[in-house]
Amino acid sequence: MKILFIGKENDNNSQIAADFLQLHFKEVTVVFSNRKNPLADHIYDWEGDFFISYLSQWIIPAAVLQKAKWAAINFHPGPPEYPGIGCTNFAVYNREKEFGITCHHMLAKVDSGPIIAVRRFPISENDTVYSITQRCYSEILNLFYQLISNVLSNQPLPLSTETWKRKAYTRKQLNELCELTQDMTPEEIALRIKATTYGDKQWALMKSGEDITTYSSDKK
Repeated sequence: MKILFIGKENDNNSQIAADFLQLHFKEVTVVFSNRKNPLADHIYDWEGDFFISYLSQWIIPAAVLQKAKWAAINFHPGPPEYPGIGCTNFAVYNREKEFGITCHHMLAKVDSGPIIAVRRFPISENDTVYSITQRCYSEILNLFYQLISNVLSNQPLPLSTETWKRKAYTRKQLNELCELTQDMTPEEIALRIKATTYGDKQWALMKSGEDITTYSSDKK
């Protein structure tokens, strides 16, 4: 089986997944994505059997997906209720009690293809964007092992009965979530700050004329 694997640059689990594939399959092309860089030229020339997007930061064009004779699948760090970008951010903002991950067949439209498998887990009020994301990464690696082990045993990919629940969240919507205004209540500001803070990275900001004030989850 000829495989193209696109992971996330500087991501340990992406490297682990790539190493696993290269250990068990003879023809594996590995590429690590960075949103700041364009899709690598040689990806357009690839032809093979199995395309795997593992936390890829690129939107893969239909012309590439169609070259996968057997399947083109994506591991998404969010359940069917949260397709698109910033899914963990919006889940925190919406005060969800449960989250999860999705593996699905890929179409040109982001996070819209038939769902292969979903894994869900509870989240608490104390969870953060960072803690939920790390849990997603662990669940994705476990699901990856399970599905690829099935492939090695010549078993077909499963098909879930679950379906996507909404249109994919966009970067514009995520950027809007980061925007604070002076007419917001303290509670709304605190919630938006929590939902847009990842570890020591803070994206919440308030604009006042030419001035921009950034906030973190522990800023009063």
